[in-house]
Amino acid sequence: MPTYRSGAVTTILEERAGLQRVEVDGEKAYVLTELIGPVAVGDRVVMNTTAVDLGLGTGGWHVVHWNLSRDAWSPPAAGNELKLRYTSLQLELTVAPGNDVVPDVPIVGCTLHSHVAAIALAFKQALPNSRLVYVMLDGGALPLALSDVVHALRGEGLLDATVTAGHAFGGDAEATTVEHALAVAATFDPTAVVVGVGLGLLGVGSALAFTGRDVVHALDAASTPILAVRYSDAETRERHLGISHHTRSALAAAARPVTVPIPTGEPRPDIGGHDVVEVDVPDLISALTAMGVTSMGRAAAEDPKFWAYAGAAGTAAAAATSR
Repeated sequence: MPTYRSGAVTTILEERAGLQRVEVDGEKAYVLTELIGPVAVGDRVVMNTTAVDLGLGTGGWHVVHWNLSRDAWSPPAAGNELKLRYTSLQLELTVAPGNDVVPDVPIVGCTLHSHVAAIALAFKQALPNSRLVYVMLDGGALPLALSDVVHALRGEGLLDATVTAGHAFGGDAEATTVEHALAVAATFDPTAVVVGVGLGLLGVGSALAFTGRDVVHALDAASTPILAVRYSDAETRERHLGISHHTRSALAAAARPVTVPIPTGEPRPDIGGHDVVEVDVPDLISALTAMGVTSMGRAAAEDPKFWAYAGAAGTAAAAATSR
């Protein structure tokens, strides 16, 4: 059951498009301004405290549900479709028509949101004048505005456009299904597309139950499908130590062969039916550290092969564009 609490906004910590980070009676909370509008110091608000109360997700932040200091809120721009349908936070927006054609470019699937940073860095290092589009699926956080990774990558010119699919929202364009999102991505003239869930995917230790598995739909639709390998030397959970079961189960679900890049010199994994390729991955750690990118609470230098394996997908995508 959800839990709620009211309080007064005491501090504005950060503001950017679609998002405010604030303190409410000294506790951290964030405001999705596309849904309820902005807040100001002194405003009395209602917060959803469920995730923090349960010790789950959201990084220790409450979510501001409504601003009691206003009687109504209407966004400045309205659309003709709904996301978050049939909830009290359903929002109207414009869904892009697309052209029903999946772009004939490398499409990289990743099962963790943090992978996007390594993929984009490696891809743009190989092809500085290229165009990379990110499609965010709805298997993790729904608001794209929450992504510090995307915010940092856009600021560095490493992502050129974003598309939010399903009930995810806040991209440069909105889409319905995964395949529709790829068709919409084509309208941004991409050199390659990276597809993955937002931060905070859900999994319960089952091959069928983790929400990052949805990238399989994108891989099956792609002419050049590439999967970023989830690898870790620092994981304490056996199922994610080395090559994660998430990677293996996504590959097992793929309808046809997928390119699986690994850093040069690493042992070739036994993933029958797929094309394992070795690539030379640039050093990504300093750039990731400078952007403050982490994964599972670990800084880049604490698990360097995690980022090398993810970056291999970006390097492979760059190489595939010239074949």
